[in-house]
Amino acid sequence: MNSAKLLRLNPDKINIEINLPASKSISNRALILNALSYSPYDIENLSDSDDTRVMVRVFDSNDTKFDIGAAGTAMRFLTAFLAKTVGEWQITGSERMKNRPIRILVDALNQLGARIEYLEKEGYPPLKVLGSALTGGEISLNGSVSSQYISALMMIAPYMQNGLKITLEGKIISKPYIIMTQKMMAEFGVSADFTGNIIDIKPQTYSPTRFRVESDWSAASYWYEILSLAGKGKIHLKGLKKESYQGDCKVAELFEQLGVKTEFDKDGVIISANNKPETPCFEYDFTNEPDLAQTFAVSCCLKEIPFTFSGLQSLKIKETNRIAALINELGKLGYVLYEPAEGQLAWNGERCVATENPVIATYDDHRMAMAFAPAALFQPLTIEHPEVITKSYPGFWKDLSKLEMK
Repeated sequence: MNSAKLLRLNPDKINIEINLPASKSISNRALILNALSYSPYDIENLSDSDDTRVMVRVFDSNDTKFDIGAAGTAMRFLTAFLAKTVGEWQITGSERMKNRPIRILVDALNQLGARIEYLEKEGYPPLKVLGSALTGGEISLNGSVSSQYISALMMIAPYMQNGLKITLEGKIISKPYIIMTQKMMAEFGVSADFTGNIIDIKPQTYSPTRFRVESDWSAASYWYEILSLAGKGKIHLKGLKKESYQGDCKVAELFEQLGVKTEFDKDGVIISANNKPETPCFEYDFTNEPDLAQTFAVSCCLKEIPFTFSGLQSLKIKETNRIAALINELGKLGYVLYEPAEGQLAWNGERCVATENPVIATYDDHRMAMAFAPAALFQPLTIEHPEVITKSYPGFWKDLSKLEMK
């Protein structure tokens, strides 16, 4: 089905309250830790994202074969979880998932005593997992690998016979996600030492705990973008915490450069125009916040602010190659982006002829849909496959309808 959504947003309507979705990243970790602690408690305020729903379905199931669709986090976390869970398991996904590499995680698990086989293409799902006790030990991983591989290994490490020591080689990307995992493990009673480039986890036992998931800062980023582009109004974003597990809370500080003020209250944050001069050129290393890059690329272009982003190595192995996707789709709006070097994206102010009545492709990527939606403040815009947002923010279009031209 070739679905599409035509958007026209009214900047004069920006005085709204938004109940943000719960953090997908925290929800998915909480489900694994809850299961590992054999907890009698349900996780409170779970995300209703596709990834989280898939994991809930797996944990509620008596099956041994699981289809996780396009849920990349679920594929990685569950592969590790099943590797230490006695039984014979199979895990598969969508066609796109069958082309997303998983060899690094599988090799690491097999090195630590797991028995995982590829059922089709070498290095990719679907997988056959023969779950059993893991010996553990020491492994080395490139620091630039997906932090989800590292987190998946960390969470099961306390139950490895010899514990686990991971040496991360080179520059560590997405470090806040590793720290998120470390802090959440501590909430469930397990100590993980992360000093320098070494993660060291001794054999331990998790303790059941009551846990409530905070709202999602990456979901907040699209409302920051809207406020920044409109240059006026006020939005109350509910459920966000100042002392957050999420690295993406950096969005509040970064959008100060693009004209947005953040004030915390007991329910979350209130954002409004800060009426300060905006940065003439935006330069930032997104190594620790890669999921914010699309939001800032669209924001900077539409505000005519040249930019150079670095630390984007992981964007090529997300739901799509996000660097290529941004170059293609911002080209339709008349902006010529380029890739100065590996892991970088830039715009120097060069323009091209914009497409009339642009149709934005989303590449099965929820963040492409949501990052481009605010562009409809300037012109009518069609978003292809708007349903992709269910991956992280199922209520996004309903929330955005508060700003639509009637």
